[in-house]
Amino acid sequence: MQLLPTDALLVIDVQNDFMPGGALAIPDGDAIVPLINTLAKKFDHVILTQDWHPTQHISFASTHSATHANAQPFETIQVHYGPQTLWPEHVLQHTEGAAFHPALHIPHAELILRKGFRRHIDSNSAFLENDHFTPTGLAGYLRERSLTRLFLCGLAYDFCVRYSAIDGHNLGFETIVIEDATRPVNLPNSIAETNAALATASIPRMKSAPILNP
Repeated sequence: MQLLPTDALLVIDVQNDFMPGGALAIPDGDAIVPLINTLAKKFDHVILTQDWHPTQHISFASTHSATHANAQPFETIQVHYGPQTLWPEHVLQHTEGAAFHPALHIPHAELILRKGFRRHIDSNSAFLENDHFTPTGLAGYLRERSLTRLFLCGLAYDFCVRYSAIDGHNLGFETIVIEDATRPVNLPNSIAETNAALATASIPRMKSAPILNP
């Protein structure tokens, strides 16, 4: 595949807490790091996102223990902006769990975009908070840089990669998910729902080989 000067690689949340042994471990999450490093060398423009939660974040099951006595990680509750999946406490600001995987090596990355730092709203997407209204600023950055086609990789396929791809598409960017450079959380039906949502939005899922071996 011929890459263009208007292309960018968007690397989603390759952080320690999402790796095996982390607070919100994604199976095989560390396996994609060498591939992402190799992919990044092909792109002139690379952007990293970093989940960056304060204590008592709205996405933590522990935050809701007083009002939802049986709140458990991985269940969904209703909050002021709609459904919210609950998680174990993870990627707390200024902790080792929130740091990028130590093997992630993309020295030419142009931007680190932190998201999920507002205590009362989650941010699955790199573009919009979970109210689907509050922007992160990424769209404006991309437009000012004249970057129009985005290749997405990172963690997790069925949450932050999914919603970033769909929001990017809806905001007018061409978005492509590099399927072998991401891994899912794999909650019940989450992969099937992600596949269907990407298909409905006509967002391609591709392997890395056409980029690495054009």
